[in-house]
Amino acid sequence: MKTNPTVTDPAALSPVMTTHATAKGQIVIPVKLRRKYHIEAGTTIRVIDEGDHIVLRPITRELIYSLYGKYKDYDLLEALAKEKKYEREL
Repeated sequence: MKTNPTVTDPAALSPVMTTHATAKGQIVIPVKLRRKYHIEAGTTIRVIDEGDHIVLRPITRELIYSLYGKYKDYDLLEALAKEKKYEREL
């Protein structure tokens, strides 16, 4: 039996969730989305500027492994390590 969402659960009313940025620009990703997309402490998040909005895309091990067969001649882990090194140098 399916129950109706209540006012005490605003996340159930809409797929849109809100969060606030800290003074350092940090945001919290709601736990429901972290679980859905397997985001854990240390997960790399790609930030994509789409012009009028920002896309956050987690780079999880599941994503890397799913691409491995498709790009088996391309070392994805090495490419990710190079990207992390480049970002640290910025």
